Amino acid sequence: MTFQSKNIFINLPVKDVKKSTEFFQSVGFEINLQFTNEDTTCLIVSDNIFVLLLSESRFKDFTTKEIVDAVTSAQAIYCLSAESREQVDELVNKAFAAGGKPSSDKQDHSFMYGWGFQDLDGYLWEVAYMDESKL
Repeated sequence: MTFQSKNIFINLPVKDVKKSTEFFQSVGFEINLQFTNEDTTCLIVSDNIFVLLLSESRFKDFTTKEIVDAVTSAQAIYCLSAESREQVDELVNKAFAAGGKPSSDKQDHSFMYGWGFQDLDGYLWEVAYMDESKL
């Protein structure tokens, strides 16, 4: 039997939940208030993808491992699909305007276009558009 999940919940420890929430709202994400409080914000990425921004103290409730400093270490890159090249640029530029930093140069492979940013905690986010008609 193959495993298939209906939803994905990415849990990220952040230094300041309020500032991180404001950053992602500026980028364009909605908040699920049902799962949001002073220690956690639930970002709605899509109907089935959610990112939980957890204060570092709340995140430690779920693991005994040390929290990685995403400013100096990379553990993962979170890649979001976009509907167009323009949407890639729009989202990344919003991230920069909200205080994010570049994480990669624009990459144009004719059928695929992408660009990336770092959020306030240093997590790496890529935004990519793929023109499937060119595959």
